[in-house]
Amino acid sequence: MFFHKHPYEPFLFPEAEKLIVGTLPPPRFTSGDLKHDDVDFCYGSRNGMLWPILDEIFSIGLKYETTQEAILQRKQFLLKHRIAVCDIVESAEREKVDASDLGMQNVKLRDIFGFLKEYININTVLFMGGNSKNGPEYFFRKLARTEDMQLEIVSSEVPRIHQFDLPGKNRTIKTVSFTAPSGAANRAVGSLQKYKDQKQKNPSYNTFDFRVDQYRPFFMNSWE
Repeated sequence: MFFHKHPYEPFLFPEAEKLIVGTLPPPRFTSGDLKHDDVDFCYGSRNGMLWPILDEIFSIGLKYETTQEAILQRKQFLLKHRIAVCDIVESAEREKVDASDLGMQNVKLRDIFGFLKEYININTVLFMGGNSKNGPEYFFRKLARTEDMQLEIVSSEVPRIHQFDLPGKNRTIKTVSFTAPSGAANRAVGSLQKYKDQKQKNPSYNTFDFRVDQYRPFFMNSWE
């Protein structure tokens, strides 16, 4: 059994207004067996799409390599744009050593609602995936039930938007469930009518382009 512990502490700071929430990075980030073009930081897998998506949206000019410079670029971007990162899974066990959310067993969750109460400027939670079993929203809802909270639907279109009131804090927080920035979700993207419509208009349109279009308004604050 592989003990899959999250290798990174939450990246949180008082000015943060958005919070990125996923589950766990690939196991090699825990074991330290990084590839040369991995970045030793949150969402740093060479196969992941989050940083390439943000690079496309903001024209950051990121480096994709295992260097301190690449890490610093990402931290500076997050600080500048007031974006925090706190994956919801602290640790899990796996029989098969892969990055599948479904393969996680004996999952230990982080106190995400404790962080939301502490960091009072966070108003939006961005899930890197939907409500499928063992996904970030799935676990978030599980914790919400222990806090006696319900997520109220705002929009049922992908990406789905919900909101909830943080008890005793006079704060309403919105959640956005993105299509996961991983290759495993490409089949789901291909089945969406919105993607099919864009593909018909532009045959070169691909699943990466779809995610850029989906993520852009929420990271650029142009969706409300």
